[in-house]
Amino acid sequence: MQHLQDIFAANRRGEPRGIYSVCSAHSLVLKAAMQQAKADNSLLLVESTANQVNQFGGYTGMQPADFIDFVCTLAQQVGLDKQRLIFGGDHLGPVCWTDLPAEQAMLRCESLIRSYVQAGFCKIHLDTSMPCADDAEPLTDDIIAGRAARLCAIAEQESARLNRQLCYVIGTEVPAPGGVNELEDHLTPTPVANVLYTLQAHQQAFAAVGLDDNTWNKVVAVVVQPGVEFDNSKVHEFAPALAAELSGAIHQVPNLVYEAHSTDYQSPQALAALVKGHFAILKVGPALTFALREGVFALSHIEDVLIEQSKRSGLRELCAEVMQQQPKYWQKFYPDAQSQPWLAFFSYSDRIRYYWNQPALQAAVDKLLANLSELVIPLPLVSQYMPMQYQAVRGKTISSDAEALLLNKITDVLADYAQACGLTEH
Repeated sequence: MQHLQDIFAANRRGEPRGIYSVCSAHSLVLKAAMQQAKADNSLLLVESTANQVNQFGGYTGMQPADFIDFVCTLAQQVGLDKQRLIFGGDHLGPVCWTDLPAEQAMLRCESLIRSYVQAGFCKIHLDTSMPCADDAEPLTDDIIAGRAARLCAIAEQESARLNRQLCYVIGTEVPAPGGVNELEDHLTPTPVANVLYTLQAHQQAFAAVGLDDNTWNKVVAVVVQPGVEFDNSKVHEFAPALAAELSGAIHQVPNLVYEAHSTDYQSPQALAALVKGHFAILKVGPALTFALREGVFALSHIEDVLIEQSKRSGLRELCAEVMQQQPKYWQKFYPDAQSQPWLAFFSYSDRIRYYWNQPALQAAVDKLLANLSELVIPLPLVSQYMPMQYQAVRGKTISSDAEALLLNKITDVLADYAQACGLTEH
């Protein structure tokens, strides 16, 4: 935990230091992130959301302890010291149970928080901003803060019992998880007054449930909107000048930095400017699985050239079939899917990421990689379908093995984050 505190303190002093948060449960994305952290000799912050991982399994089928075991097993395979792993819980609140009355939902949230702390998650994002079935909308800041304090008290009880160190992130994510259907014309950063009121409301709520300054001092970051977002086909690039007032206000909030969500697809220059503007925690998820999808699709095209039809994985066709049979993860995000069928595979929102953990698709990816591992992929085909990886192979920084090509495709994204956070220098 002290390593995180050191990074945030350096950022507040104006040093170009930060940390990126890998928000994915995909084994290949996590392996790539571990390779990047190993190369940089840096910490690796891995986060799961309440939707992905919860006491009932989430959409990954993993409870919090399962997720940590899963990640630590991958780290052992990659050769990354598990002491360099930091685990975060994202959007820990009623997000999965908004169809229930508030009290029922909050009881499930208490169980959720306990399971995360017991498993070994140490960075806890308290997000109780979602209205439940019997709530008047919109929720007031005071209600949100009161519910967050209630969950924080549970986390503190568990951490004291287990002698665990925790830190907290508060505040509501302004961008919708996974992107939006259409960008706003004018995406404005969070007003400073809103940030200050959020902090005041939470500090008062903490005190009201008996949490003292020692607990409040464990709050290390507040989620704000720096002015970044993406929809299905466009990216709203960070504009430092528009966020200058918000960046400057960090000195009004002792010991805190900002956490920025939906930083996916930002340019390397924008990522560096975010860190310079005290957005010291950069969340990334869809951009990593987008790169994964690009990579496996590229490899499937190579497979079409090299492997006879009866032995191919049929990956792309199977993806289309599974998504059509189970539209719940993409339908409301792609309202124009009939007129724009390209959205299913190629949208920045990357809703296909919700399907990779299904056994049929896992088996297809495994078969694809196995097919290509049995031969040497000709360099001209690498050049045709994975030109950046072609350059890396020619430069002898990676092999032309299919999995190596795929992991490098993902680390191309992560390298920009590592550079922006100053991790490549340590």
